[in-house]
Amino acid sequence: MISSIKPKSNSANERKKGYFPSRENHDLHKEIILYFLVGTNQAQTKHRVLKIDRTEPKDLVIIDDKHVYSQQEVRELLGRLDLGNRTKIGQKGSSGLSRAVSAFGIVGFVRFLEGYYIVLITKRRKMADIGGHSIYKIEDTSMIYIPNDSVRVTHPDEARYVRIFQNVDLSSNFYFSYSYDLSHSLQYNLTLLQRPYELWSSPASSAEEEVQTQSKQDCFDIFEDEGLPTQVVYGLLNEPYYKYVWNGKLLERVKDIVHHDWLMYIIHGFCGQSKLLIYGRPVHITLIARRSSKFAGTRFLKRGANCEGDVANEVETEQIVHDASVMSFTAGSYSSYVQVRGSVPLYWSQDISTMMPKPPIRLDQADPYAHVAGLHFDQMLQRFGSPIIILNLVKKREKRKHEKILSEELYPAVINLNQFLPPANWIDYIAWDMARYTKSKLCNVLDRLSMIAENVTGVLRTNCVDCLDRTNTAQFMVGKCALAYQLYALGMIDKPKLQFDTDCVRLFEELYEDHGDTLSLQYGGSQLVHRVKTYRKIAPWTQHSKDIMQTLSRYYSNAFSDADRQDAINLFLQVYQPSESKPHLWELPTDFYLHQKNTMALPQDRRSYTLWWSEGILSYLPVAYDEVPCEENMKKVKVKRVNRFDESIDIYTEFFKPYELTSFDDTFCIAMTNSAREFMPKTVGVDPSPFTVRKPEETGKSVLGNKTSKEETLLQRKTAASAPPPPSEEAISSTSEDDSEDDRDDDGSVSQRSTPIKLLTESGESNRTQEQQQQQSVKEPYGLNLAEFPAEEDQLIYERLQLMHTLEPVSCFPEDSIYAALPPQVDRDSRDEFESHVMTGQGQVRVLCRDDMLMYREYVKNRYM
Repeated sequence: MISSIKPKSNSANERKKGYFPSRENHDLHKEIILYFLVGTNQAQTKHRVLKIDRTEPKDLVIIDDKHVYSQQEVRELLGRLDLGNRTKIGQKGSSGLSRAVSAFGIVGFVRFLEGYYIVLITKRRKMADIGGHSIYKIEDTSMIYIPNDSVRVTHPDEARYVRIFQNVDLSSNFYFSYSYDLSHSLQYNLTLLQRPYELWSSPASSAEEEVQTQSKQDCFDIFEDEGLPTQVVYGLLNEPYYKYVWNGKLLERVKDIVHHDWLMYIIHGFCGQSKLLIYGRPVHITLIARRSSKFAGTRFLKRGANCEGDVANEVETEQIVHDASVMSFTAGSYSSYVQVRGSVPLYWSQDISTMMPKPPIRLDQADPYAHVAGLHFDQMLQRFGSPIIILNLVKKREKRKHEKILSEELYPAVINLNQFLPPANWIDYIAWDMARYTKSKLCNVLDRLSMIAENVTGVLRTNCVDCLDRTNTAQFMVGKCALAYQLYALGMIDKPKLQFDTDCVRLFEELYEDHGDTLSLQYGGSQLVHRVKTYRKIAPWTQHSKDIMQTLSRYYSNAFSDADRQDAINLFLQVYQPSESKPHLWELPTDFYLHQKNTMALPQDRRSYTLWWSEGILSYLPVAYDEVPCEENMKKVKVKRVNRFDESIDIYTEFFKPYELTSFDDTFCIAMTNSAREFMPKTVGVDPSPFTVRKPEETGKSVLGNKTSKEETLLQRKTAASAPPPPSEEAISSTSEDDSEDDRDDDGSVSQRSTPIKLLTESGESNRTQEQQQQQSVKEPYGLNLAEFPAEEDQLIYERLQLMHTLEPVSCFPEDSIYAALPPQVDRDSRDEFESHVMTGQGQVRVLCRDDMLMYREYVKNRYM
């Protein structure tokens, strides 16, 4: 929690805007005005204070004393500031400080043509939990101008830059975490934790140790060194992977000035989490998509790759499966799988000078040595290792060349790069015309994708032309195959196979389609046009009209709003920085040179065409170079010593605050999709396993909406060549009961779209009596049938159990109906007999008495003589 506090001024106008003096001199040109940012941890036991000077018109002056305050020390500090400002401005009866805003983090600092602004997160929502580390989505932000009005130098174009900057909606799919590094994969983070202590740099000095002990956000997780005292543990602070960080440039100005607790990196993309219940055992499936901040933009304005190897619409998707009953990285079970989507890594674009649905594809620059493709795959080798597998889904046969141009250029580039790599580390290239096979009636598209997924053993890079519809379906099928192996590795299923129409796959499909819709809106301006149901050829006829609307929406967005969105992205990522000495952003004819900064590099500075990978990568393959404990990577990681009982690593303190009132809405704010609630049928006698294939009539909710399966079946019938004849009264009478049961909503109420029909027979008797209807209403939501009584044998067992236990009222008040079950009384002989059996089992045989000997002799005589 961050609070921005400012001393009040004696000027009514300044008091309204929150400006303040903090010096005895009342001359506004000489007084020093400050913002105080007070940051605290969840337990509110440790605080830090930032001071921001507001007298600098165009410079950013921030003071961080690096001191950790207790709650009492912060109160005393703010009290002294309050008293001092009231005394200086002669307002002894009023407050000298006022709280400007309360926030949950700093997005960054930005400057256009005037002074600096600070962007704060004022509202958040928890989206997921991984190993006790919370992941939040930004819900609202506040942008505050720092310099005081007395020193402000106005510029006529400042307001226009502010509007362009705010066109990047930070409340739309931006995520952060205080203690988990979202820019790296789970495997990378856990690999760092598993390295032995000898590989790290020397321990921190006593002064650094004292400071680091108090920090909160730098503690990703902990591990113990057996040779150290038990009260000392080590935490890690990772350097983020800036390719997927979207506020890196906004924090660059203060990165080396303030303590790293103030630095909070955000990612853009998608984050969703669902709960899979396996016979009551909770398993969380988390999907995290990281959109690249390099060569970022909208659909037709960013195609192919830039001269640094960064491609358009590059998204790294990670699916994490873990046993939610143990929320700890050191003791829990976790599995992670990563796949990538991105534009074809070539110099290509589409001509959008004329308005048309599919602008022609053109190659902008000849690249005979596959230089740009080499730069791109070098990044992948460094981050993921080998093998890298390319799944190219663009068309291969066309009457007029369109998509085929890209395939004809990409395949020779891969062949050229592979000839310099060892055969064991070659880039695998899979080309499959998915659109052509979709039109064929003899080919099942998803079966072919399943075969491809089964043979994938490394990181898969999928692309079509837009990397949206076809790519999302292919990634879903690969993710479905990986999910089966993840659940198998965690011991949840007996073989790595998952079938369609199961609760598990339905839940996973909904998660992936939310993921696809989000990424499609960010890049293409509309939701997905073709979904998994479309390729399964079971989509209802209403889906076709939705596809047309999505296509029109995407076309409108590309034609009219993409240019403004591109300007906003360029300004937010600081690809373009305003200055008085260069043209304004809206005056540039193109942003080509903003994203192609190395096009003018001298030939001697360029990388070799044969040794196209970075130094050191080849010697560690197939292991990713970023995960190797080499000296270069050790510089990116800092080590700290903390007390194992510190609040900064205590999950209980993070969530529960027994010392203050809390709200259920804040504590349980994740609206997580649940397989047992949203997808499991409510009928009696259904196998509760989420891996059981359900018949269409069993499920009460489809993956794509709230319509029942029976409604979807009726819609599909309408699309047939001949519609079925209208049902007769006799047919209606026979099916009315089933309709009323299937057309109920999740809460058990009857849907208004299809009211059950009740007909009377000729004799006037109702099909159901009132008592039967009541029994049916109980049977549907709870799975009970009051007409069936327990068997006589079960009734006798229950009566015997009731006689064995005695109920005793717990409360002294007769109105209370709470009883405790007392154990049955056992006589002394039975207890002695039981104790003798126990002692005999432990090898402590008691001495036989005379009666025992006589009994044994009688037994032997009768048995053998």
